[in-house]
Amino acid sequence: MSEWKKEKKRPVFPKRAVVTAGMPYGNKELHFGHVGGMFVHADTFARFLRDRIGEKNVIFVSGTDCYGSPILESYRKSKEENPDIGTITDYVRRNHEKQKEVLEKYQISPNLYAASALGEAGKLHEKVSEEVFLKLKEQGYLEKLTTTQFYDPDFNVFLNGRQVVGQCPIEGCQSEHGYADECSLGHQYMPSDLIHPKSTLSGKTPIMKEVSNWYFRLEDCTKMLQARIDWLRKNTVSRKYLLNTIEEFLKPPVMYVLKKQIGDLKELEEKLPTHETINEEKKSSITFVFRNLNDRDKAKDILAAEGLRYRSGKTLVPFRLTGNIEWGVPVPGEDDLTFWVWPESLWAPISFTKEFLKLQGKEEELWKEYFLREDSEVYQFIGEDNIYFYGIAEMAMFAVLFSEDASHIDMEKVKLPMLVANNHILFMDKKASSSSEVKPPMAGELLDYYTDEQLRIHFLSLGLANKSVSFMPQVYLPKEKQVGADPVLKDGNLLTNVFNRLVRSCFYQVQSDFDGKFPLGDVSKEVLDEAEDAILTYEEHMYRHEFHSITYVLDTYIRSMNKRFANGIKVAQEAKDKLLLKQLLIDCFHGVRTAAILLHPIAPRGCEMVQQYLKVGNEFFSWEHIFEPISYFTSSESEHELQYLEPRVDFFAKHPSQFER
Repeated sequence: MSEWKKEKKRPVFPKRAVVTAGMPYGNKELHFGHVGGMFVHADTFARFLRDRIGEKNVIFVSGTDCYGSPILESYRKSKEENPDIGTITDYVRRNHEKQKEVLEKYQISPNLYAASALGEAGKLHEKVSEEVFLKLKEQGYLEKLTTTQFYDPDFNVFLNGRQVVGQCPIEGCQSEHGYADECSLGHQYMPSDLIHPKSTLSGKTPIMKEVSNWYFRLEDCTKMLQARIDWLRKNTVSRKYLLNTIEEFLKPPVMYVLKKQIGDLKELEEKLPTHETINEEKKSSITFVFRNLNDRDKAKDILAAEGLRYRSGKTLVPFRLTGNIEWGVPVPGEDDLTFWVWPESLWAPISFTKEFLKLQGKEEELWKEYFLREDSEVYQFIGEDNIYFYGIAEMAMFAVLFSEDASHIDMEKVKLPMLVANNHILFMDKKASSSSEVKPPMAGELLDYYTDEQLRIHFLSLGLANKSVSFMPQVYLPKEKQVGADPVLKDGNLLTNVFNRLVRSCFYQVQSDFDGKFPLGDVSKEVLDEAEDAILTYEEHMYRHEFHSITYVLDTYIRSMNKRFANGIKVAQEAKDKLLLKQLLIDCFHGVRTAAILLHPIAPRGCEMVQQYLKVGNEFFSWEHIFEPISYFTSSESEHELQYLEPRVDFFAKHPSQFER
């Protein structure tokens, strides 16, 4: 083991943890991005924590996001095509069950995969939603605002969020889809700011009518959120682009107006509320920076009166908690309002953790042991589109909810979730879209060509922690465009070829030369040191959620052990030296043992098959014994008999279709 690793302090993991993996909408099955961009990463980390800190100390929860306008709009369209699909609850339940089925096929292992509108979990979620709302209201962070909402006079209805499409008003936004008050990239704005709105019902420009809703005063949380970001930078391994993205929204309200629109700048400035003007020579627009949202809104009216078009900058705006669509969690004390889907999905992990504890026969209030104790941690795996909601809105609301005195919140002391945000997983170098020439696959469809474990290790290897990366399975390209090795098979080869060969070779050699009994003896120091070095490097990368680096460590280590066996067996057999052969097997089985533990969170089925054939108990995967050899788990009084391995048995099998290529 290298000297710097001996001296380096090992990372400290919590005593108990909750892992979450977002919440897919209940209007569809899971596509490859849900699984490859989020669930595999969350599951790998949850499985690692179970091995690292004990299974009983880890709760992995997720579920179907049942409510909201996307589901309502999809149900409406589906009902038009097929009137016999049943109620919206039936519709959501079918999709929920399909999602669960796909997750099981990928060995995704939540302790509870619930649904916000179904069963006991749904009932408990309503109760939690009521408690959260009343607590936020009691703390003085809610206000009821009357704003304008889109209304389609042809259909005589208010339009929900997804029934309006237009252009995002945020400066520099590249989203192709702007909805009522958020775009597909997660930018938030007031409905009146949406550019070129159209009703999806009539195809016409809707009118604006007044409506009242409850809002969380997010704009009052700027200083506390900045304090949180500063603390995270100094004290955690939070991804920099996550923190930078959050910080972009903590700027004062700004507006951008093209220079060519402005006649007399000085005259315009005199009409605007107190502000700072930034007029850079190389830029085509002038930036007006305001003290607060009220001043910015006054400026909007002034610019509109002058006939000037403008773009807004990223800033904190009131975070809407409620809406007036019927399909939603009811708001306490409000007959005609339900919760907007985004806020209630943010506290759903609390609801689902409570429900899991209840199913275990434990008190619901034990959720605080996982969310609020200093020695606990909540890890939320999300996509980059959702940073605004989880990194800003959730953090601000949770800070208020979890603080004893909401008027004096110390963001360095309040216990908040740790966010693990991945960049986009693209498809064939483009953002996945059902309108593309090559359709992105649903997650279940991929299993017609690859095994779940091949896909799991490939998704982890993409390096979504650093940048958006393309998923390029060759089977989805025409044969004339299939160039080089399939990247899924290339990464999966570590399992199906390299490690599989090492494990089989060790077993077959023991069966042929040692009557199937594990030889007694000490592992060579060189082999122990190499294993320890791999373990500590892997541990550090797992602590930092650097999954692509983990796959590199595993690739290097397993190939090294495979090479050791190939070279050693040749020497031992040529010398006809059984002692040399015995030591080789002791050493290489230690490599098998180490690799199986480190691979366990990524390829659990194959690694548990290795454990089965070694005939050792479940403590084999515990990190309490991570540096111990196999002999630690067997009787030291006699040679340990391994399970007999039949010819051509694979621990990590290829997909049947791959033998036909």
